[in-house]
Amino acid sequence: MESHLLSERSSVFRHADPHAVSDYVNQHVGQHCIGLTRTTRPQASLSHRKFAELDLCRISYGGSVRVTSPALESIFHLQVLLNGNCLWRGPTREHHLLPGELLVINPDDPVDLTYSQDCEKFILKLPVKLLEAVCDEQRWRRPDGGVRFMRNHYRLDELEGFLGLLGMVCQESEARDPVLKVQEHYTQIIGSKLLTLMQTNISRENLASASVSLERILDYIERNLKHELNAQDLAVQARMSQRSLYTLFERQLGVTPLHYIRQRKLERIHACLSDPSCTVRSLTELALDYGFLHLGRFSESYRVQFGELPSSTLKRRH
Repeated sequence: MESHLLSERSSVFRHADPHAVSDYVNQHVGQHCIGLTRTTRPQASLSHRKFAELDLCRISYGGSVRVTSPALESIFHLQVLLNGNCLWRGPTREHHLLPGELLVINPDDPVDLTYSQDCEKFILKLPVKLLEAVCDEQRWRRPDGGVRFMRNHYRLDELEGFLGLLGMVCQESEARDPVLKVQEHYTQIIGSKLLTLMQTNISRENLASASVSLERILDYIERNLKHELNAQDLAVQARMSQRSLYTLFERQLGVTPLHYIRQRKLERIHACLSDPSCTVRSLTELALDYGFLHLGRFSESYRVQFGELPSSTLKRRH
């Protein structure tokens, strides 16, 4: 299988002792044990890059090797078979992986893999917290027991565009001047693509639920306009991250949460100033009631929104 998943620039071991490679994998990629055929002296190779929260690894042991682990605990493994073949053994079934196939290993899955002599793999290691963060960001419901992939092997041609995305990530990981923000952006894309392309136990909410979430937030704002409101409070009320909150407001209303709150406060004040039945002892007191502590800025914001100063609105109702 032709691939562009890590070049020689990422090489850590070439023609090395498999046990030395295994020790390195235990430190950086995932805990495991290897069993070698006694009659052979394989020479192992490994390339590795750290990429934001991800680890990218290309590995070949150079001989028939059995890899076992009781569980990966806090990480997911995606293993792409590049050359040779690999036998995966599960509790009730097994599967022979061929080049161009991908194996998914959940954190609580026991690992039992046998590499052929010419087997070469690309391994993508993802921390559990990354996929949980993606779910929270997208407002997808995840079970209390954690995110889990329900199907454990795929052909890469089933996962539209994913191999190309991995190639871009590998290329970016080998950049001479890596930019962490760029890496974090790619990492979020990887997590999102996996959770949408593969069968999981999460429930992705639809646009209607986004409207329900927004309606709940707007109602909370209306009931608390005279209180100090911030994005953190709203995110807690909406049970989402602040980033998701900002995304929701931008998509649905075209403004930030704080801009919307300021607009609503000004509209409430304008309504009061325009209504003869609304008691206004002083403009200063009314502005302070809604949290406007700097009266000059309040008057300017009011003028920008309504085309006149608050004093002019008040005078016109008499």
